[in-house]
Amino acid sequence: MTTQEEARQSELDGVLDGQQVVPQLAAELFAVVDVLDQQPALRRVLTDPGIEPAERGQLIDALFGQRVSAAAQQVLRQAVGLRWGGGARLADALERQAVRAAFATAQASGTLESVEDELFRFGRLVDGDAALRSAISDRSAPLSARTQLITDLLDGRADAVTVELAKRAVAARSRSFDLTLESYLSIAAAQRGRALAQVVVARPLTDEQHDRLATVLAGQLGRPVNLQVVVDPQVIGGARVTVGDELIEGSVSGRLESARRQFH
Repeated sequence: MTTQEEARQSELDGVLDGQQVVPQLAAELFAVVDVLDQQPALRRVLTDPGIEPAERGQLIDALFGQRVSAAAQQVLRQAVGLRWGGGARLADALERQAVRAAFATAQASGTLESVEDELFRFGRLVDGDAALRSAISDRSAPLSARTQLITDLLDGRADAVTVELAKRAVAARSRSFDLTLESYLSIAAAQRGRALAQVVVARPLTDEQHDRLATVLAGQLGRPVNLQVVVDPQVIGGARVTVGDELIEGSVSGRLESARRQFH
């Protein structure tokens, strides 16, 4: 993502953060994303730099003004007023805000941490079950059938926000299920002002090891860290830590050395 794109995302984040977030806001924004995905011509019009932002905003009012809340309308109007360089990027930006709205709902109810944990654990479950992974990823099967599978697996066993986001991740608009879920978790971590680090270790961490590694990484990154711990007996040398696209091996930094020794 370029600096300009990050600036636009940040601006749109601020608009959503200024709204009173209620459960239906995420659903409304996801519904608009679905409409944009289904109508390429509409995407082109809403991102056409030859059309004034005010005109694009009027079109949003005409299309969605009576169908979505005032909060959703504010986000939509701001979104179409920005330059995204293409309709697909507009849809991506709105999907991000829908995910953020869902997490904001969980945060308001005090369940954000458990939702993050449930999404991560479900992702690991899918990754470890070849048949389930294939069923979820099979684009020749109707999307409704694949999302129903998620409902059957999680409904009543996980938070409602977890269920809805897992179902959205099945659509995997431009990526795979696992990468979509990972992007959602990154959004959740950012929403709490944290970095997201995946830690692959040979054996489960004790609470002390978990806290020590989180402290070391927080010092390295300059902000608190959410750890996603994956146990892989084939890992050699302690821990393999990934933050975004950056791989941090346990032996690279002296500040990680004391934590690394805990894993032997």
